[in-house]
Amino acid sequence: MFVSRHLGRVLLVALAVIVLWALFAGETGAGGPEREYRVRPGDTLWSIAVETFVGDPREGVWELRQRNELETSMIVPGQVLVLPA
Repeated sequence: MFVSRHLGRVLLVALAVIVLWALFAGETGAGGPEREYRVRPGDTLWSIAVETFVGDPREGVWELRQRNELETSMIVPGQVLVLPA
């Protein structure tokens, strides 16, 4: 009898902890804040990727296109691109 009552309390506390964690858990912001880039004359996705990404520029171009939902690689001066974190 004592064991089942003790087990019930442990399960109730565990459930309360899970509920509280679910309520307060959220985005940690570990990726950092979003950055924006305003396209300048002469810029290409390649040149922006070389300036703003570490590693292979091809991956940077792909990420820029995905993040900004670009169907082509065409960009124009004044256009604002969101840089992936």
